This record gives sequence, structure tokens and C-alpha cells, in this order.
Amino acid sequence: MFSSSHFPITSPGIYTTAGAGAIRTTTRFIIVRYNTPQNFLNRPLAASVSGNRSVNADQPSVVLDSLRVLQWDKLCDSVASFAGTSLGRQATKEQLWNLDKAYEDSVRLLEETKAAVEMNKYGAMMDFTGIDVAMVETGIIRARKGVPVTGSEAMALSGLLKFAEALQVNVKAAIKADSDWFMRFMPLSELVMELVICQPLIKFIEQLVDEDGSVKDSASSTLRNAREQVRYLERKLYQLMESMIRSGSDEIATMEIFNNDGRWCINSRADVPPTFEGLLLASGSGAGSLIEPLSAVPLNDELQRARQLVAKAEEEVLLRITKKMQMELNDIENLFNSMIQMDTINARARYSLSFEGAWPELYLPQDIDSIKADTSAEDKISSLSQLNQKKWNLYLPKAYHPLLLQQHRHNLERAMKDLRIANAEMRRKQQDGSAKGKKEKNLNISSLEMRVAKLKQELPIPFDIYIAQNTRVLVITGPNTGGKTICLKTVGLAAMMAKSGLYILASEPARIPWFDFVLADIGDEQSLSQSLSTFSGHLKQISEIRSLSTSLSLVLLDEVGAGTNPLEGAALGMSLLESFADAGALLTIATTHHGELKALKYRNGAFENACMEFDEVNLKPTYRILWGVPGRSNAINIAERLGLPVEILDNARDLYGAASAEINECR
Repeated sequence: MFSSSHFPITSPGIYTTAGAGAIRTTTRFIIVRYNTPQNFLNRPLAASVSGNRSVNADQPSVVLDSLRVLQWDKLCDSVASFAGTSLGRQATKEQLWNLDKAYEDSVRLLEETKAAVEMNKYGAMMDFTGIDVAMVETGIIRARKGVPVTGSEAMALSGLLKFAEALQVNVKAAIKADSDWFMRFMPLSELVMELVICQPLIKFIEQLVDEDGSVKDSASSTLRNAREQVRYLERKLYQLMESMIRSGSDEIATMEIFNNDGRWCINSRADVPPTFEGLLLASGSGAGSLIEPLSAVPLNDELQRARQLVAKAEEEVLLRITKKMQMELNDIENLFNSMIQMDTINARARYSLSFEGAWPELYLPQDIDSIKADTSAEDKISSLSQLNQKKWNLYLPKAYHPLLLQQHRHNLERAMKDLRIANAEMRRKQQDGSAKGKKEKNLNISSLEMRVAKLKQELPIPFDIYIAQNTRVLVITGPNTGGKTICLKTVGLAAMMAKSGLYILASEPARIPWFDFVLADIGDEQSLSQSLSTFSGHLKQISEIRSLSTSLSLVLLDEVGAGTNPLEGAALGMSLLESFADAGALLTIATTHHGELKALKYRNGAFENACMEFDEVNLKPTYRILWGVPGRSNAINIAERLGLPVEILDNARDLYGAASAEINECR
């Protein structure tokens, strides 16, 4: 699915759409009207995790700690890098970190992302990097205050208006070619079509300001006359300086015309005093002396006055632009905010396309109960029939951990860059005939080629995660470094991605519930930071998770019951998981080494077992999940293959116990 030809090697701004044609379009549809775009003007930056903690100050610490161990902040940074503007990147992070999302909000975000994906595939979407949002923002602020905008701000605004116009033209052209595109681009088609673009303002700005932001001579007769006077005086001063330098022929090689803060003068690098009278403006050893000839003082004064007239005339022209903007300020601000919003939506779409994400069928588990409220008996039968077909609570075929996939891409990009540099260096040496150590160089290139080929073949291994509707607790066993923790994080990130309007990195069809909280106890960082023992830290975190979790929560517990006496840990782990199954979260996934926890499935139908596969021939994990199977103990088998004496192995098997052996043999 993720071969090297399927993704970009240069930057997040370039991506392919291979495989994107399989994106599903059948889901609940919400039409949203964007009459009041979100305001992105004058917003403080919130690009860090700590900043986003302040955005979610009302959230329990266990929620933010859970997202930290899942590395949600890194994923948010990755998605934001696909935005084209600084405000778009900031808004993307804030939107992803906004944890107060209802189910309807998540569906709306997914609809927006799907529409942007369709626009990208069609070619109607545009690159937002061309918008100078900082200039536009300061220009709008100046217009609010009624002070003259700068020429650069005016041109940036003109660029924004023309960008929005081009985007609108693209959407209109698509709809004209096929009216179905209007619905396929919804809700973005409505947003784009309702943009108010002030064509007279674009024309007005471009009549007065050049592309480089300078006010045109033709903007006003006063400005043109003032600039002509400046040019006349500068020519006159230059001629005066030239004649004075030529008149002192002995010093001509050591003198040059110089402009010092707008006043024309002569820079004399000789120790001999000049032949003309003047004002010493500056001097220094080795730098010479700056002298303003007395005969040039009146002309320089007149030049300063002429320049002030130019500045005043330019200000008058720019104030005319400000007044013109004030007449359209509400529409300008709405368009500005809409473009930042579009950039944010497009960042989610570009990320999803770049990693060939799958449209997730996001559903609310409580919808099952809502069917009873339908007034039509025929509708009830139809809805129940559809729900009966959904045998899976969570269905993620070939699900990738997004950060592992991103890291693999980075490693491949770096290896290919190193190979390109090595080849270029070899060609250069061959051309100039300085190639030495050709054999060593060829060996280096061969090594780099092997590394690139190896990286292309060794993609991260995806997980097939299938959890049935009646399963409330999944217990995963397996060897250390076998992928159990990565599996937990993959599910947690997939849940957050779907809730936040992102496609998940899995194959079609993907199905995932909407979770109100994703709560995780993974690793020992939390306990260490609070000077707690590993066991105490886990218990504190799990206790907070247990208190906060609801019937719509996802709970992820890594090595539950670890860190204490094995028998007590197993008993506590069993009790905890049973409590989550009976009156806790919608779904709990726990990893463990305790064999006793595997037996819960055989006395409680809400439990399911899975294990990480282990290659007993090659003595290494395969990182694949075996469903409905409790994990085998591999330690004794490994010891046998490593040549441990038979009597020790036999005794170990006896000590391990018949009960554990029976659990491991269950299928």
C-alpha cells in the first residue's frame, strides 16, 4: 500500500493520490453554512503542547497526559506542516487540539476533509503558500484604525482577493462541467461560492500600487510632481559633487560621492584636507571623512523637503486605499477568515492524501438506541438491517502507526538524498579527472543503494484490528518488543484522528466509534515525574481513568498489573478489567504478561483474547496480531533452541504448571 512510488520524497507540499480513488463517499451527510467564519485575526500563537494545554485548561490532566503518551502533539505538528500559511498552521494545531468536540462536530470535520480531498483530486484546490497572511492581517488592522496601509499590505490584500477569485472560478468550472461536483465538494463548494470578492478594490489597488508595493507615479499628480522634483535635485547634487571632485584633480582617486541618510556628500579617504569648504559629518581611521560641501547644503535641504512632500503624497494615496477598504471591511475580514479556514481544512486533506489515508466510517454507538424513536416502521426495519450488517465495533484493516510511517518516510528521503549527493560527487570527480579511490567511492554508492532498496522493502508492518460489537475488553499478550504497545498507540491515534476530521492510515473499509475520551496508561514517565514507584504511578493513572471513563470512552492499558508481586498484580489486573467490562468504558484494550488474564474470556463474554505472533523458527516477533488466541509462553521454547540442558527445560515446564499450559492451548 505504501510503496516508495506512492508518496512524496521532497516535501509535505507535494503528494500523490495513488489509491485515493477507493475513498468511500457513503456516510451521514451534514450541510453546514459558513455565514460567520471563525475569526483568525489578532490571535495569539498556540503552537506548543503547553500552549494547547492552556487552550484545554478545563480538561482533566489525565486526558492531556493520555494524549502526551500517544504523541498526539507530534501528529498535530505533522498535519499542520501541510498548511500553506502561518495562520493556517496555527489554526490547524488549535483545531486538532480542541478536545470539546461533539459527534456532529467530528462528522462535519470529516465532511470538510472529504470535500477538500475531492477538490484536490479534481484539481480545483489551490496552493495557499502564495497568501501573505501577515501582510493582509496588518493591513486589515490598519484599516480598522483608519490609518494608511503600506503598499506591500495593499498588494498582499489584492493577492488574497485574486486567490479567492481563482478558487471560486475553479469550483464554478467544475460545477459547470458536471453539476454533481457541487455536492461532492460540499460543504466547501458552498463556502467558496458565497465568498464576496470586491473586484473594484482589486482594480483600485493595482491602479495605485506596483507589484513591489511602491506607489505608482500615476497615483496622483502631486506625487508625480514631488518625485520629479526629487529626481531633479538629486541630478543637480550629483553633478555638483562630480564637478567638485574633478576640480581637485590631485585628490580625485581618493574621493567618491556618497549618500549619508539622504544627504549627498563626498567621502574623502585621503589624509590631505579637501580643497573645498564643507561640514564634517563623520570621520574614522581607515574609513575616511564624510564631508557635505557648503555649496550643497541648500540643495540637500531642498531635497529633504521634496522627499517629505513625496512621503506625504504617498500617504495620501495609501489613505485612499484604506478608506476604500473600510467600505468593504466586513467582507474582507470574512474572506480572510474563510481562506485560513480553507487552508486548515486543506492541510487535513493533503496529509490524508499524502499518506493514502482511508475515510473512516465514524459512528455513534448510541445511534443503535435511537432507531427505536423512528416514526416509520419501514425505516426501523431498514436501519436495523444496516446495523446488523455492522458486526464490528472497531474495524481497522492494515492500520499503520502514523508516526512510524512518517519516520520511515523521513529515513527514506534522507537515504535517497545521500545517494543523490554521492552520485553527483562521483560525476563531478569523473568530469574534472580528479577521481581517486574510485573503488572506495563505488563501494560507498553501492552501500547507499542497498540502504535505499532495504528501506523501500521494509515498510512498517500494519495491524489488522477487528473487534466485535459484543467485545468490551480486549486482552493482548505477546513477547516484549513484539508490537503490543505500538498496537495500543495505533488504535488511540486512529480514534483521535477520526474524531478530529482526519482520514486514518488504514485500508478501506475502516469503521470506528466516536469516543468522548481516549484515556491511556502507557509507560513509566508519569510515575517517574511524580516521584512515584512504577506500580503506584500506574495505579494512580488507572484510578483517574476509571473515574473519568464513560460508556463512550476508549481506554488503553499497557502491561496492566505489572510492577508488583505477579500473583497480586494478576488478581488486581483481572479485577480492574472486569470493572471496565461491567460498568466502564465502551472499549478497553489491555496488554499483559499475566497468563491469568487470558482466562477472563472463558468466563465473561465481554472479553476477547489476541496475541502478537512470534516466529519460533527465527526466534523473533512478526508484529502481526492473532485474534481469539491467547499468547503462548515462548521463553522455554527459546531456551530450548538456544541449547539449554533438557533437564532444566523439563523442570521449567513442570513448574510452569498445567493450568497455564491449558490456557495456551485454547483455540
